[in-house]
Amino acid sequence: MKVNIALLTVTDTRTFDNDKSGGILVKKIKKANHNLIDRKICKDSKIAIKKILKEWIKKKKIDVIITTGGTGLTGRDITPEALDEVADKHIPGFGEIFRTISLKTVGTSSIQSRACAVLANGKYIFALPGSSGGVTDAWDKILKHQLNINHKPCNFVELFPRLKEK
Repeated sequence: MKVNIALLTVTDTRTFDNDKSGGILVKKIKKANHNLIDRKICKDSKIAIKKILKEWIKKKKIDVIITTGGTGLTGRDITPEALDEVADKHIPGFGEIFRTISLKTVGTSSIQSRACAVLANGKYIFALPGSSGGVTDAWDKILKHQLNINHKPCNFVELFPRLKEK
C-alpha cells in the first residue's frame, strides 16, 4: 500500500537546493514506493509551522506528515511546540525509540533531540531532526517499517481506517 506523505523542512537557512535532510527523505519516500504529495520549506516560526500543518491535516489525500528541523534545544527550535498545538494524541514511543537508536550513532548527544510524533485529525505527524544522520536513522530504523503494511506484528498503516474513531 502506498502512503501519501507531505514533507516540511523547518529552517531559517536552507532552500530546496541545499536541503540535504529533505532531499534524503524525498529519495527514501520514493524508494519505499510511497507518494510525496507536497513538500515545503518554512522558517523556524511556530505560526508558520502551524499554518502549514493545519492546511495539510485537512487534506484527505495526505496520510502522513514528516517535518525535519527545529527539534533541538535552541531558542529557535520550536517544531515540537507547534505539533503540541495541533495534536489530538501524542505518540511518545516514537521519540523514545528514536533516541534509543540515536544513542548507538551519536552517543549521549541523543539526549538533545526532541524528535516526536503526534496524531492530528487522523494523520501521523513525525518531527525529525534537521541532521542528515537523524533523518536517515528515523527513516531506516523506524518509519520505513512502520509505514509498510506488511511489517509484522503491527504497523502504523493498518491503523489508518481507525484513527478517527470516536
